[in-house]
Amino acid sequence: MTMGKIIFYEDRNFQGRSYETSTDCPELTSFLSRCNSCRVESGCFMVYDRANFMGNQYFARRGEYSDYQRMGMSDCIRSCRMIPMHRGQFRIRIYERENFGGQMHELMDDCDNMMDRFRMSDCQSCNVMDGHWLMYEQPSYRGRMVYLRPGEYRTPREMGISNVMRFSSLRRIMDSC
Repeated sequence: MTMGKIIFYEDRNFQGRSYETSTDCPELTSFLSRCNSCRVESGCFMVYDRANFMGNQYFARRGEYSDYQRMGMSDCIRSCRMIPMHRGQFRIRIYERENFGGQMHELMDDCDNMMDRFRMSDCQSCNVMDGHWLMYEQPSYRGRMVYLRPGEYRTPREMGISNVMRFSSLRRIMDSC
């Protein structure tokens, strides 16, 4: 299995000191005074603008990201999580209310519009049984996003969201990273 590799840079356009990692990093300021750009050499990562995998999130696959602001970050990149490759089926249960209440739908594939498909205007909790998923604020996989790995998420806060955010679409993270 190939490991992912990401390089962070202090300044925009890959300038300044750099730090390279292949694992989760809950606090990049331990290595760099700030982080304004990154380059993903292999694999897939989620990058966050707050420590401990909180705040705005951005899905980064192989490529160059020259400016944190273009990634939708309100502050520089402060933490990252490596997304492991997943082979096999994907399964997630989404719930309309917190603590697995309200309507429930089980998905094994992508959903570009939860309202159109399920008549479900919000998702407040979920259970990821298989695979890794991205949940988006807007239909058609747009807007702010949240990374969900296998586990139970009883509240939006457990999903890593500190402010009110509605979800409208979700997709699987396939091993094509």
